[in-house]
Amino acid sequence: MELNTGAVEQRRKRIILVVFISFMGLLLLFTLFSNTLQSLTLPKVTTEQPKMGDIQLVIEGSGILQPIAEAKLSGSTERKTQQILVKEGDRVKKGQKLITYDSQSTKQEIELEVTNLDKQKIEQQNLQDQFIQSSLEEDELKLRSAQREIEKGKLDIAAQERKINEMREQLTKDQVLTAPFDGIITKLNAVEGLASAGEPDIIVSNSGQGYKFEVNADAKRLSRLGISIGERIKVEVDTDQERQANSMDGIIEEIINAEPLIEGASDEGAGMVTLPQKILRIKLLDAELKGGEQARVKIEKSSLDQGLLVSNETIHQDREDTYVFVVEEQPGALGNVFVVRKVKIESSEKNDKETMIQTDIIYAEDKIILKSSEPLQDGDRIRLE
Repeated sequence: MELNTGAVEQRRKRIILVVFISFMGLLLLFTLFSNTLQSLTLPKVTTEQPKMGDIQLVIEGSGILQPIAEAKLSGSTERKTQQILVKEGDRVKKGQKLITYDSQSTKQEIELEVTNLDKQKIEQQNLQDQFIQSSLEEDELKLRSAQREIEKGKLDIAAQERKINEMREQLTKDQVLTAPFDGIITKLNAVEGLASAGEPDIIVSNSGQGYKFEVNADAKRLSRLGISIGERIKVEVDTDQERQANSMDGIIEEIINAEPLIEGASDEGAGMVTLPQKILRIKLLDAELKGGEQARVKIEKSSLDQGLLVSNETIHQDREDTYVFVVEEQPGALGNVFVVRKVKIESSEKNDKETMIQTDIIYAEDKIILKSSEPLQDGDRIRLE
């Protein structure tokens, strides 16, 4: 009997052990299954690792070519335009005749003054006769008076001769408009048969001095690229009516301050960002240019400084901060889990593909979230793709 009782007791213990082991196995299986199901419901993310380096940046813009030096020429407002000898776009040489003016009225005035001079000379002869008569009569008083009148007549004649010479010089000057230098006729306002009316009759640009146009650029970007005065760059210029672009050498002649750019302004004045701006004045020297052409410039250079480069898709922004989501691996009961960590950053530069960030919180070995199947928040669990 005792042997049978012991065997039953051992069998009962084995059954309890088997049941316990089976229960724990089922519990572990359900735990693993539930964790697997839970992990399948977590947001799935794609990551990338930042890389250290410089960033390719671009400064581009366009403008209309304007002459660096030009002369605005006009005739007298009292003279009518007689003949126009050039047209817009013509190249002219220094001293070349451009416009002639009607000078008939001035010639008549000069003829009238010449007649007055002749009268003065005749009168002077009469005074000399009077002087001779006074000498014969030995009238000392009349003699001195006649002598004074002769001297006065000489002064009047000299003044009249100067007046006539000045009028003739002015006639020569006003009768013809000439080019002050080698250049191109960029504007012609004169009309034959009409006098000058406010605007210059003709504008001549000095082709020897070249042409210029201006491009606005971010001041910090200029500094990071090391762009400076005197640097040579390539410029695309539309030189014909078909807008065919020709590549020409340009020189950055001047860099000046411009009005800052305000971004992110709101009605309450919150969130405004002031971006300092510069103006690049670019000079071109080319015999084919006439002025008025469309010019474009695109400067591509690597930044002088370096930082961590990430794709633009990794950058997020709210009302207060700019940030990225970093994957943080943490230990769990059944293995390590992956958690989202929000990291505030400062973006120094970006192009159409990459952003350079300056921070001591993110490292090259970190995993930055590039894409996510669901919106993320700081502290969310995720699964890696």
